[in-house]
Amino acid sequence: MRSDSIKKGIKSAPQRSLLNALGMTKEEMEKPLIGIVSSYNEIVPGHMNLDKIVDAVKLGVAMAGGTPVVFPAIAVCDGIAMGHIGMKYSLVTRDLIADSTEAMAMAHAFDGLVMVPNCDKNVPGLLMAAARLNIPTIFVSGGPMLAGRVDGRKTSLSSMFEAVGAYHAGKINDEKLEEYENKVCATCGSCSGMYTANSMNCLTEVLGMALKGNGTIPAVYSERIKLAKHAGMQIVELVKKDIRPRDIMTKDAFINALTIDMALGCSTNTMLHLPAIAHEAGVELNVDIANEISAKTPNLCHLAPAGHAYMEDLNEAGGIYAVMNEINKLGLLKTDLITCTGKTVAENIEGYLNKNPEIIRPVENPYSPTGGIAVLKGNLAPDSCVVKRSAVVPEMLKHEGPARVFDCEEDALDAINSGKIVAGDVVVIRYEGPKGGPGMREMLNPTSAIAGRGLDSTVALITDGRFSGASRGASIGHVCPEAAVGGPIALVEDGDIIQIDINNNSINLLVSDDELERRRANWKPRKPQITNGYLARYSSMVSASCKGAILEVPKSND
Repeated sequence: MRSDSIKKGIKSAPQRSLLNALGMTKEEMEKPLIGIVSSYNEIVPGHMNLDKIVDAVKLGVAMAGGTPVVFPAIAVCDGIAMGHIGMKYSLVTRDLIADSTEAMAMAHAFDGLVMVPNCDKNVPGLLMAAARLNIPTIFVSGGPMLAGRVDGRKTSLSSMFEAVGAYHAGKINDEKLEEYENKVCATCGSCSGMYTANSMNCLTEVLGMALKGNGTIPAVYSERIKLAKHAGMQIVELVKKDIRPRDIMTKDAFINALTIDMALGCSTNTMLHLPAIAHEAGVELNVDIANEISAKTPNLCHLAPAGHAYMEDLNEAGGIYAVMNEINKLGLLKTDLITCTGKTVAENIEGYLNKNPEIIRPVENPYSPTGGIAVLKGNLAPDSCVVKRSAVVPEMLKHEGPARVFDCEEDALDAINSGKIVAGDVVVIRYEGPKGGPGMREMLNPTSAIAGRGLDSTVALITDGRFSGASRGASIGHVCPEAAVGGPIALVEDGDIIQIDINNNSINLLVSDDELERRRANWKPRKPQITNGYLARYSSMVSASCKGAILEVPKSND
């Protein structure tokens, strides 16, 4: 066992003395040492219950003959961080989480790990760490919120952001806004729609790194505690069988994840996270493959914000295994892959049927014959950009209109809320990319303001930043190259006509090549907005969004 290096022999006597200082018995030292990465904190609603999940994992580990040891990981609440400088610190925590987990796991020679995440960057950060470390690992998250209810209808965090837009438009009053505040986030857990946190927790099941139900069992259900106990038990089996993350997270496993991503209509942030996780696993995953997978994968689910169903509904309909089983009727999944259950994908999903064809459409009657995410290219985004096609109304799948250009989120939001954006416009928000932001902020406030004013069926938004999974409408993000490095988005001027054709995967600025070259000759890089601290270091190292916004190791001069 890896932990023998700190537990066995004369040379390990100093380490054993420190383990004794923890109160660890000889009997405990003879068992596999299982690190439990706890993302518990008291500021993120999706993490306030993780202490109970961790306690259940510890019990499961001990029941199966392991020795559980807890250490922490940080997590940011994107909703609380939204709309101010805090959002610059969201994506960047993904790497802090991966790096700190690597440091703790390597320094203390754990035999296996149980990752206990829940929210947006916390899940992919720990998946990156698992792939990098490649020691037996299993995931169990804190689970999604139950939906709230306002006026008899289910609601979620996206409803709250859109209510703010409706308030600014004079559509609701102070009392109704306060009712939304008090009711939309009804319980602890990751926000109740198919936003980034739930997207990644669901895809962790598909990748084979979590047990059935990890993505969908609500946070407040007792079944979630049972799941945590079983995850604790299962990690001891994975250690005994030496089944490791890179055995599970193969190229085919990532293709499976992209396939179910398309079926579910997940957050566009998956197009950042899956390539980054794959990179750590030694797998090259180019976002261009997304359109190829989308072309043959029907979209079966319209969960909020794309529709009026929520994670609790998907759970009752059979969860992720039911979606996988439905999609596999078309033969689109690789099913001979090993998973954290110790069984193959085929063995895992056998017998899990779709219990509600209104929540999980049958493959014979999909919402659309193509997947929920589309990658667009054109002279405005030569490398790529991404849109959640399943959350776009049909009339906006093809759109042409004048650009309204802003160099930061705040300026765009002011213009939207003051009524300066009108039907037909294409809002462009730039210098919000990984380098330019820095940190690639989410544009949930602007998209919600557009939707709240009733403009989501007539106005598009394009950015080199990104979107919350709670955004809906023609919200096109991850424009690459970004403005900060001189991408074409930096050359757009007010009034330029932008042509969007989502079904044909194209996005173009209707300006002549000669005019673009003239503008490029006059363009000057913008001065960095932040020049010290972690964000400055991040900006200097981060790659393009189409590469997963990974931190690149400086190349040697040799």
